[in-house]
Amino acid sequence: MLTPRASRDFWLLALMALLVLGAGLGLRDPWPADEPRFALVARQMVESGDWLFPHRGSELYSDKPPLLMWLQGGFYLLLGNWRLAFLLPSLLAALGTLACVYDLGRRLWTRQVGLYAAWTLLFTLHFTFQAKRAQIDPLVVFLITLANYGLLRHLLSGPAWRWWVIGWAAAGLGMIAKGVGVLGLLMLVPALVAQWRGWPRVRIPVRDARFWLGPLAFAGVVSAWLLPLVTVALASPLAEYRAYLHDLLLRQTAGRYLASWDHPQPAWYHFGVMAVMWLPPFLALPWALPAWRRRLQRRDPRYLLPLAWWGLVLVFFSIPHGKRDVYILPALPMFCLTLAPLLPGLLRKPAFRALLYGFSLLLVAALGLAAAWMLEGPPRYGEALMTSRGIDGATFRALAWLVAAMGAWGAASVLWFGRRRPVAVLVSVLAAIWVISSLGGYPLLNDSGSARGLMRTAGARIGPQAELGLVGWKEQNLLMADRPAVTFGFNVAWDEQLRRAVAWQARRPQQRWLLVQEPALYGCVDRAQAQMLRGSHRRRWWLVPASAVHGACPVIAQERMSGGVEQGPEMTAGRGFR
Repeated sequence: MLTPRASRDFWLLALMALLVLGAGLGLRDPWPADEPRFALVARQMVESGDWLFPHRGSELYSDKPPLLMWLQGGFYLLLGNWRLAFLLPSLLAALGTLACVYDLGRRLWTRQVGLYAAWTLLFTLHFTFQAKRAQIDPLVVFLITLANYGLLRHLLSGPAWRWWVIGWAAAGLGMIAKGVGVLGLLMLVPALVAQWRGWPRVRIPVRDARFWLGPLAFAGVVSAWLLPLVTVALASPLAEYRAYLHDLLLRQTAGRYLASWDHPQPAWYHFGVMAVMWLPPFLALPWALPAWRRRLQRRDPRYLLPLAWWGLVLVFFSIPHGKRDVYILPALPMFCLTLAPLLPGLLRKPAFRALLYGFSLLLVAALGLAAAWMLEGPPRYGEALMTSRGIDGATFRALAWLVAAMGAWGAASVLWFGRRRPVAVLVSVLAAIWVISSLGGYPLLNDSGSARGLMRTAGARIGPQAELGLVGWKEQNLLMADRPAVTFGFNVAWDEQLRRAVAWQARRPQQRWLLVQEPALYGCVDRAQAQMLRGSHRRRWWLVPASAVHGACPVIAQERMSGGVEQGPEMTAGRGFR
């Protein structure tokens, strides 16, 4: 039974997590780069009834496994609202990650340690920023952390065979979310080393027949998705299904790791990410490193297993040439878990308290300077940035007042709590940034951030009865269209898309318009008769009537691709996002 204080502390954490992570839910549409892609795939699953083979427009989408899109589509069927459905998987995954970290800290150490671990994770910049986005990474972080949770429950405080099986099953679900979801099982490596070296408390009873329930659970979860997928693909007469399998299982997993083709970064890249994005808890590292060393010298496996796993994940993601900041994010919960037992002592150190207080002052000062600069009016390069992002002057000024409100709240927090309560100052400042930016910033930036404003303007220009075709399109254009829009392939060279679009338009020239991204507007189109729309995401778009097309649009470079394998001439219509 919880004491009144313990119950109060837990519910304070839960309510703060809901406030910070849930603020803004339902106030915006999907924003690039990845959110519109996954939401579009999920919507097409719901509309077509094909949940096994994801599609982006007319083409199969093989970049990622389908678990996130399944969840988004399922929440839409449950709630009937895409603005809620597309973000709910990330919110619930983030809350689940916090619950795992809290409960592990509570079971392996004390309830206070569990609270410290969860609070630390909640207000780490990297975690909160990603948890409020509808990308695959929050889901992957949760499933990897759940796998860690299940394995550590068994390895350090077991035997707990049910959690052993759940941990392996979570790793299987992680693979269906993203190939690296299997990394949770790397926790077995330091566990085997610890058992071999005779460390206390570590239990891996390989000779027990129940040990094999874990691998069977992993194989069963993965097979439940993979076997129907492979069976249908191999039985289909369409070669595109076999190409989908090859791309998903080989090129996008092993191929991307062994021969990365994007995001090139140096080997030390993730150290820089952690130093910046894992603030503020990463400020404790100078004190944490010697403390961890002392505990490892005492042969405490509660530190060895999470810390060694963090190191293995860091090495794993440092090897390939391509790297992104989100790759190292799954290691953050275990970092916060192993830091939490040290925090009660660290928070009594004047130097560490002064560092946290200084970090809060720096945030407040940055907010104040940014607000003053924005309210004075942006210089020329600022105006160019606003224009490229589709932000007008009124929106920019409203954003300036939002930043000023964050700064004012931060300054009030500094004055109210003072130097004696640096943690309260930091929590108050960070909570204000996340809540105010979500509740105020989402509605202000949604039209430009989601392409809803662009597509609404395009629909008003051509009239309600006109048909719309997209050339050089991005997922947000098809997602936000106010009518069924026709596309001419996605992984198809833009000149070929334009050629197909012009042929489609010529069949009903009075009724059909094309929305063309400017780089795809080749010489066969007279720009004087087309209409340029206000840009968004640093892109410019043109509405092209049939009268603006002169002659046939030649294929300029048949071999030039936007990415992937060129598809056939089929077209697709998509409905607007609601």
